[in-house]
Amino acid sequence: MSGTFSHLGICVADLDRSLRFYCEGLGFAPGASHEVGEEFAALMEVDGVRLRSQMITKDGVTVELLGFDAPGVTGSDDRRPMNQLGLTHLSIRVDDIDATAAAIESLGGSVVRSTRTALPFGDVTLDFVYCTDPDGVRIELMDLGG
Repeated sequence: MSGTFSHLGICVADLDRSLRFYCEGLGFAPGASHEVGEEFAALMEVDGVRLRSQMITKDGVTVELLGFDAPGVTGSDDRRPMNQLGLTHLSIRVDDIDATAAAIESLGGSVVRSTRTALPFGDVTLDFVYCTDPDGVRIELMDLGG
């Protein structure tokens, strides 16, 4: 079996807010955008589906932000526990955790300050903190000291 990675999808409550968050806060670039309708209802397992799909890219990775106009979104924007089955987090390497964390907060995300962890590693210090996007998706910021 063969194949190549295409993209990762994230359902968002407000597509414009999430597009701004990921592009301005984390350095993604907007890509193709598509209006999706009932032709995808069977694939998505959502009756009466109407949404806008917005691709964003960074470092060769594509994320699809899905903004549902109909039937709307379900679920909670609470941060998921790390040991809950399924996708746990997105990880982004940054040069300045504090500056990136400030940008995340200014764009509607949250910083979980209690997760800040610094570990000595040879001649450098590895620095990590978890944040969330405006919909509670966990994002790990990592500064690998190099």
